[in-house]
Amino acid sequence: MYIATNRKLNEAAQGLDIFGDTPSGQGPNELRLVKTTLSGKEYHTEILDDRLTEQQVIDLKQQYRLDIDTAAPWYVSLKVACEIMAKARAQKKHVLFYVHGYNNDMHDIVKTALGLEALYNVLVVPFTWPANGGGLAGTASYLGDKQDARASADALNRFIEKIRVYHGLLTQNRSAKLMDKAHKKFPDNAEDCRQYYVSSQNRDCKVSLNLMCHSMGNYVLKYALMPNDSPAARLVFDNVSLLAADTNNARHEQWVQRIQVRHRVYIVINENDFALKWSRRKPGEEQLARLGHYLKNLVADNAHYLDVTDADNVKNEHSYFQGSPVLKNPSLKKLFHTLFEGGTAESGLDYRADINAYILK
Repeated sequence: MYIATNRKLNEAAQGLDIFGDTPSGQGPNELRLVKTTLSGKEYHTEILDDRLTEQQVIDLKQQYRLDIDTAAPWYVSLKVACEIMAKARAQKKHVLFYVHGYNNDMHDIVKTALGLEALYNVLVVPFTWPANGGGLAGTASYLGDKQDARASADALNRFIEKIRVYHGLLTQNRSAKLMDKAHKKFPDNAEDCRQYYVSSQNRDCKVSLNLMCHSMGNYVLKYALMPNDSPAARLVFDNVSLLAADTNNARHEQWVQRIQVRHRVYIVINENDFALKWSRRKPGEEQLARLGHYLKNLVADNAHYLDVTDADNVKNEHSYFQGSPVLKNPSLKKLFHTLFEGGTAESGLDYRADINAYILK
């Protein structure tokens, strides 16, 4: 698993201890990639060198037929993107980018990411930001994480922009391969060549890119969407799922409507979410009704709202996309399968026009 982070990295440490609790010493915009492997009960981590050698770039260009200038500076994120997309195609999986929430240490984050891979047909790429409260507890920890979330917005934007650029390169590569195949099959018939190319593209484009933000991860995304030229506001993902969003319900449409998707924006709500009820009790005028537990004012015109409050085994859970809720409720698990794999999750659900939400019972 590859993890993108703007945390401070301790190269002298081992395992998940390399991830610090504060932003990178180079600033909160600094983005690094760490390869993480679970061997038995131990995590092995490798901080990847940032810059690729020219020979590495030449090799990638040849292997993946990339239309790139090998003399230009390229970074390890290109190599990682090529490997992830190749693996997803080979295993017929989708790619899920995961932005976690408040007060998550690295063991929680990696455990959740591995759990998502086990539950759903996805390869997970976490974006982890300093969400450990900086060693504080309670309200101070929560407010500290909110500050780090705001500071991490630019790093998330850099991450999303890299996804967009590399996916474009790799899609261009796949299209070129399919066109070559079509020309070889129908060298003297332009119409048959075109039809074969189009049908081949439809069959080939099976790997979707999806973003899931959980809890305060939605707060990071909200601030990432604020700049006028925000990469987070560009067309990158098939589905964007905002789960248990720890952001204000009030005026949420102002930032949610900036999200562009190939398919759907989903906002998932549990009225009984214990963590969001606790969050709302925090001091300060910002702690209004939270988007992830409030079934009023659901007005973003590009969003599909999904209410899972009364679904079996959801109860007061905050992370109801994993663990007991989905293991004991096949309908809930199917819902998240669809969200995380670029599908249409509202199909078959009852729609309540009075609140503008689809209901899973």
